[in-house]
Amino acid sequence: MLIPLAYLVALAAAQTGSPAPRTLTVFAAASLQEAFTALGDSLEHAHPGLKVSFDFSGSQTLAFQIQQGAPADVFASADDRWMTAVKDSGRVRGEPRIFAHNALVVIVPASNPGHITELADLARPALKLVLAADAVPAGKYARVALANLSKLPGYGAMFAERVLANLVSNEENVKSVLAKVRLGEADAGIVYGSDVTQGAADLLTLGIPPDANVMADYPIAVLTHGPDPADAGTFVALVLSPVGQRVLASRGFTPVSLRAH
Repeated sequence: MLIPLAYLVALAAAQTGSPAPRTLTVFAAASLQEAFTALGDSLEHAHPGLKVSFDFSGSQTLAFQIQQGAPADVFASADDRWMTAVKDSGRVRGEPRIFAHNALVVIVPASNPGHITELADLARPALKLVLAADAVPAGKYARVALANLSKLPGYGAMFAERVLANLVSNEENVKSVLAKVRLGEADAGIVYGSDVTQGAADLLTLGIPPDANVMADYPIAVLTHGPDPADAGTFVALVLSPVGQRVLASRGFTPVSLRAH
């Protein structure tokens, strides 16, 4: 009779006193890559035998994969829209929790080939702009921010339309926007503030006025069909803990404790 490998591994672990190896799978928005990787390393160190595996991509892509039955334990989205879609499909255990916030910035290459010195320059004809696609949270937020700027003095009611006429690429996630601008394939892009806090010497940034900017809410949840609900709960608790919040803050996110709801 063939004995399952998983049983033999567990038996060997019990005999040696070492914990059986296990893997926790976290699906997280691309903008969380640096912060969550650090938290995953911390969790692995505190729990010998645990391997934290990440899939970082656009929230819309991850939500679709979860709805199709991907064996993930945790989902962290860059907006409520895709978390709600996953919850409505019966894949969320309990209630999602908001764990961080993130604002937008405009980025241009350090060489500034488009000669952009202020936000109004984004509407100049023939400029090359790259954004995340509208289905991506960062892309949706960018378009909202442009519409908000159109309502402010000095921009004009057609500002957003004129800016979007310069759009040359819709990317699948915010990290792709960052990469295209860094490679000089675009004169400007709109990303999260957290994307440019580390190693951004090759980029220039322009702030967006608070009256026009969008503060993204990031929800996290344990998934119902994940194979490791116990470790999933531990990871979510770490993200929400003071330690997790400090790690997120160090990567440019606004911790939930610093913003009133």
